[in-house]
Amino acid sequence: MQHAKLFILIAALSGVAGLAGCASPSLTEGRALISGGATEAGLARMRVGLAEEPDNLELRSYYYTQREKLASQLLLQAQQDIDNARFDAASTTLQKVLAIHPENPRAKTLLANLESEIAHHRLLDEAQAALADNKPALAADKARLVLAQSPNHAGAIDLLRKIQVQRAQDEIAPPELSAAARKTVTLEFRDTPLRNVFDMISRQSSINFVFDKDVRLDTRATLFARNTTVADAINMLLSTGGLAKKVMSPTTLLIYPDTPPKQKQYQELMVKSFYLGNADAKSTMAMLRVLIKAKDMYVDERLNQLVMRDTPDTIRLAEKIIAVQDLPEPEVMLLVEVLEVKRSLLLNLGVQYPNQFSLLNPTPLTSPLTLENLRNISPSTVAISPTPAVNVQQDDSDVNLLANPRIRVKNREKAKIHIGDKLPVITSNATSTGVISESVSYLDVGLLLDVEPSVLMRDDVQIKVNLEVSNIVKEIRSTSGTLTYQIGTRNANTVMRLKDGETQVLAGLIGDEERSSSSGIPGLASLPVLGHLFSNKSDEHTKTEIVMLITPHILRHSEAQQPALTEFRAGTENAIGGSVGITQTPVSGWLPPTEPQPSTPPDANSAPTPPENLPAPDTPPAELPVDANPNATLPAPGAAPADALTPEELRNLKSVTPIIPTR
Repeated sequence: MQHAKLFILIAALSGVAGLAGCASPSLTEGRALISGGATEAGLARMRVGLAEEPDNLELRSYYYTQREKLASQLLLQAQQDIDNARFDAASTTLQKVLAIHPENPRAKTLLANLESEIAHHRLLDEAQAALADNKPALAADKARLVLAQSPNHAGAIDLLRKIQVQRAQDEIAPPELSAAARKTVTLEFRDTPLRNVFDMISRQSSINFVFDKDVRLDTRATLFARNTTVADAINMLLSTGGLAKKVMSPTTLLIYPDTPPKQKQYQELMVKSFYLGNADAKSTMAMLRVLIKAKDMYVDERLNQLVMRDTPDTIRLAEKIIAVQDLPEPEVMLLVEVLEVKRSLLLNLGVQYPNQFSLLNPTPLTSPLTLENLRNISPSTVAISPTPAVNVQQDDSDVNLLANPRIRVKNREKAKIHIGDKLPVITSNATSTGVISESVSYLDVGLLLDVEPSVLMRDDVQIKVNLEVSNIVKEIRSTSGTLTYQIGTRNANTVMRLKDGETQVLAGLIGDEERSSSSGIPGLASLPVLGHLFSNKSDEHTKTEIVMLITPHILRHSEAQQPALTEFRAGTENAIGGSVGITQTPVSGWLPPTEPQPSTPPDANSAPTPPENLPAPDTPPAELPVDANPNATLPAPGAAPADALTPEELRNLKSVTPIIPTR
């Protein structure tokens, strides 16, 4: 038997040695090459070995594992090369992946899209160059062409976002008149046709005027303005003539009747999105509808966003109103200290005598007590109650219960503090079929505090306080065995107003209870001195007081409102958000007047000298409205035609004071 086991062991060892000696040379050489860093050469050697040994599972498993590992590394490198515009390196890397794994789908896809990536990169370079040359429209078109072919192209998305930001700044900024609008002049017109007035202003300021077809240029106007700018003079003329303006270019103004149809036709509208951080979007929309008669508004409750479409002046006014309303809610940290002081005194002194004697029935309990039983009374058949005892007891206890919670609560929100227990109360219900079901409800016992702070101005806090302290007085069990509780409670409700950091003490919830009881032998218990030997007296005194201290601390107060935020101009009833006044309020499109440079007074007989460095008088507007009257464009300074003024108009000009620049 031992010889057989030894033979089997020798045979097994020989088989293992034979297997080790027959290991695949391609696997051994491939592992050596991969360990030496020549991964591609190792894979090539193992690929040849697989052709020679297709059934070698170990070789096949190791080859596929190393191939996938190398392919993943090369694909990652190729993607990084594509992102960094190294397309030649990416192509070489992808060719390596396909050499070791010809069926790799990702490598085939990247190599097929490489040409389009090169084209997209070329388009983005052209778009960047166009944007640098201040051609945002051309740059946007090229970026959109890239996104049409590759919607997730990161470079095209970033470029298009940059173009949109630049365009938004140009669109939001209103067009402004040139420096000619700041020229200071003195004007005196008396019953002069409107065409002549604008003609004189145009000649002196190099500003072109384009009139709507409904503007009556034969209307006569009277204007007396000394030492005022051209911009303010035009404003005064338009205000008194029921006209309005629109800046078309730095040197061109469109004049149209100030009527609702013309305002709808010429006034530009803007879209503004307000992302509210504190105010409610719906209530804000209702407020704007009442205050500024906003036209088109939409609320996105998911983002608490308000989108508004209206005139630029109305949107600017809405921004001011929302800035005043969208303020963070103040918060209050409440420091609460609740102290319950309970003191009890108990004195139980004397002899407790039995006060009840009863006869024990020797017969079974079901048999009634008879007179025969009374004849056989013996000490063993007489019971006494209660058990005689000598009571010598005196207790003195003090209990202090302290709760010091801190709670942070938002303005005008309720906060609840409960320190205690929840007592289960079981209720039994019997149905008509005799099934009894029980339900459990819980009763809060202990300290229950409800507070609701309201932060006021000047660091004041108004607090609604509801304090309840309850405890179990005794347990009551019903005839059915249900356990109930008798709860003792003390409540205090108040509204107080405190300063930030001020401490208020709420005290006076006092419970004072005294109990005295005496029991003894009648007659003997009332003896003057010896009565203490025949009686038992019990005196109990319990006093409880609850004191609460509450201190509010304002953590986030309402921001101090500056007059510029709480009071601002809102236009007129007909032009909400528009400019109010002539010289005090800046007008959109006008540059503020500057101090004129000192100069010598011009000769009264000499013609006014045109200002220097003004734009060309024939500069065309950026875009004229459809209904504008191109024939009503007044000429800039230059040679006037022979029939520029009629004799009647020349006679009217006798009352016109020449426009002379003032210092």
